[in-house]
Amino acid sequence: MVAPTTNAPDSELERIRRERDLYRRLLELGAQHDLTSFLRDALALVVEATRAHQAYLELHDEQEAGNPTRWSIAHGFTDAELEPIRSAISTGIIAEALATGRTIVTPSAFLDPRFRERGSVKIARIQEVLCAPIGADPPRGVLYLQGRASAGPFSADDCANAEIFARHLAPLADGLLVRERDDPDPTRPFRETLRLDNVIGRSAALAAILRQVALVVPLDVTVLLTGDSGTGKSQIARVIHDNGPRSGAPFVELNCAAIPESLVENELFGALPGAHSGALRRVEGKVLAAERGTLFLDEIGDLALPAQAKLLHLIHAKQYYPLGGARPVLADVRVIAATNMDLATAVTERRFREDLLYRLQVLPVRVPALAERREDIAELTTHFCAAACERHSLGRLTVSRGAQRAAESAEWPGNVRQLAHAVEAAVIRAAGEGALQVEPQHLFPDAVDRRADDHGLTFQEATRRLLLRQGLQDSDWNVTEVARRLDVARSHVYKLIRAFGLERK
Repeated sequence: MVAPTTNAPDSELERIRRERDLYRRLLELGAQHDLTSFLRDALALVVEATRAHQAYLELHDEQEAGNPTRWSIAHGFTDAELEPIRSAISTGIIAEALATGRTIVTPSAFLDPRFRERGSVKIARIQEVLCAPIGADPPRGVLYLQGRASAGPFSADDCANAEIFARHLAPLADGLLVRERDDPDPTRPFRETLRLDNVIGRSAALAAILRQVALVVPLDVTVLLTGDSGTGKSQIARVIHDNGPRSGAPFVELNCAAIPESLVENELFGALPGAHSGALRRVEGKVLAAERGTLFLDEIGDLALPAQAKLLHLIHAKQYYPLGGARPVLADVRVIAATNMDLATAVTERRFREDLLYRLQVLPVRVPALAERREDIAELTTHFCAAACERHSLGRLTVSRGAQRAAESAEWPGNVRQLAHAVEAAVIRAAGEGALQVEPQHLFPDAVDRRADDHGLTFQEATRRLLLRQGLQDSDWNVTEVARRLDVARSHVYKLIRAFGLERK
């Protein structure tokens, strides 16, 4: 691309800058490793570039003969509005764009003689439309834009940006589709059958836990979730509830470690008026609130022994006594418990009832630590970055590959929760600097600054040293593995080891 001259009109300079940014961000899309994240970021990019009000993007893999796999994502459409769009793949505006291989743009489909007789156009009274095929001979998908966030039809620049996007998206998508075929996602069978909101990752470890979840979901039995703190046990409990026979009823959570021992029974079972000094009126407990649904008891190992006895009675007899009550109350709840404690050890130390442990672990499910699913870290950082940008209204930031590698090499004793908080803080730091990407120094500011001060290194050198040292420690000094992670030659890793004076302890 020719660099703009200083005497070019301001509007032309702005157009060139926008086009340059579009190319740059398209190249960034090529670094994606997950097709779902790729589609989400791609659609967000084209919506921003064209100022479209609603958008739909679909890709398909025709190499799967007879029944091609399709991936799609939408922006601004309700489910009811989206169904006619999907059906228009074989009829209407989308079908014509795919058949001709040309971009279709109209200021008003409702008034356009080419489309005004189409049923979906009539019903929805569709106005501005821009539709571009993705790829050619044959097209690999379609980009459909409807309506604009600002007044007026799609401009020539909007059309050009959409065509640039569609032209360059095809080879990027082909690479991901090949990867999908050659390196299948072990979690895909479960994603096709289970509702997995915000369950991020494609690792074998995640697939293993989803396999266990799929077994327990339809069974109305007690489940015990074990695993380190911050691994996502609450999220897995929610997945079990949302996919089970009680999904339409309440999901009620109680953290047993956060409630004083004197109030646990009150919180769980409720109290009648006068049962204790604070019960001036009837208190509804969590068991009653979860009626016909799921009661999730987090940190069950911290439950006081008297409350453990009453919980055992609830699970065994399906009834309980509110504080101050003389008559049992029937309860129809599914209990899911979670702990990061070794309950067997707690039993031997007489801090946990053995009979309750037997009742809870009818179907125990272990949630893996983040160290067991490092291949999910890059996708997790992308997800947490997007969530933080939306939560704090910080625009659109991405996580650089260097930051992802740094995260993959680091230790996360607090697991997914710690990673989420670190990425959120990094996003805020990056936004405060006006950066477009989250870099390693945003994610690990203390470590990088400390190493730069201690060794007299430049900022870039300190970052490289940190990544190299963490990679060597994590791989037990497997230079081949470190070279793969850092995407450099093995000989270069040896040179860096000598240059930074690193020694194996």
